Amino acid sequence: MTNSPQPPHEPHPNHDRGLEFDLSTLMNRRSLGMFFGAGTAAAALAACTPGSTSGTAGSSATATPSASATATPSSSVSGSATPSASPTLTRAIADCGVEIPQETAGPYPGDGSNGPNVLEASGVVRQDITASFGAATTKAEGIPLTVTLTLLDNANGCKPLAGAAVYAWHCDRDGKYSMYDAGLENENFLRGVQEADANGQVTFTTIYPGAYNGRWPHIHFEVFESMSNATVAGQVLAVSQIAMTEAACNEVYATTGYETSARNFPNTTLTSDNVFGDDGGIYQLATMSGSVGAGYTAGLNVTV
Repeated sequence: MTNSPQPPHEPHPNHDRGLEFDLSTLMNRRSLGMFFGAGTAAAALAACTPGSTSGTAGSSATATPSASATATPSSSVSGSATPSASPTLTRAIADCGVEIPQETAGPYPGDGSNGPNVLEASGVVRQDITASFGAATTKAEGIPLTVTLTLLDNANGCKPLAGAAVYAWHCDRDGKYSMYDAGLENENFLRGVQEADANGQVTFTTIYPGAYNGRWPHIHFEVFESMSNATVAGQVLAVSQIAMTEAACNEVYATTGYETSARNFPNTTLTSDNVFGDDGGIYQLATMSGSVGAGYTAGLNVTV
């Protein structure tokens, strides 16, 4: 799907929709409805998580780390906009085989589908994506964030998808995207590719994304079958987004440098967001921990 670039902070209201998303969401809803209709409780879902312990499914619970957990900082915070979208439930559902919701790449992908293609550039394969690479050297400023995605192969009993690749990108602390927004056309910061290890995990070092009007704070990602597919913009296995937690957003946007995000954040909720709104982001809400002083970590299981 090709979209024309939109003005900063005002993305096209339907840029993250499409027939593929609607059909995928409908099928997942039907499957999940049948699952809960059989009388299965949320606690039972947590028991489906391979090799992990169960956790409290409250809106402010921090799930017990499993193979998909990120490093544990000195202090932690987790939260969500609604009790139903708890990180524990999100992880349990993913581990039990519900595939990550499919989205379009949006108006600022930088993957060749809508303008420039950063995936063909030397240097795009990297863990730390805070600075631009190549001819540009600008570094995006903000609160540190480490993001870990655990890729699971649904066709093989949710086994780790080792050797797959992930391209991740997101806006800066002002809600602007490199390669697209005015003054950032020659920058490529907050974009990068990583290969999944034997545990199916990829980790990116970045900054906490900002908030812009019309969207809940998020990180985009594409999953490719292999690194070679990713670096030539080959066949994509999944395109989706990570939703940040409300508690972390409130803390980060109260800090110096995030003033624009602090103004924009109250204007969109998880339930009004045009991507996460239909289910409160239950399949895409990150498990988060950390603090403004120590930085944050975000983890998500991605079943494809």
